[in-house]
Amino acid sequence: MNTKIINIAGWILFLISAIGFIMSSLGNFWAMFGSIFFFFGCVVFLIPYFFD
Repeated sequence: MNTKIINIAGWILFLISAIGFIMSSLGNFWAMFGSIFFFFGCVVFLIPYFFD
């Protein structure tokens, strides 16, 4: 497999886990705050793959 595809697959799995953290932290402000930052951090790392 291509290294780029493996990297994108890994980041997509990170996004899925971030969504899971967001869902599990409903009702807890600080956990939700951290989960949202984790999600957006993953999105920022994915940007170069789509604008290459």
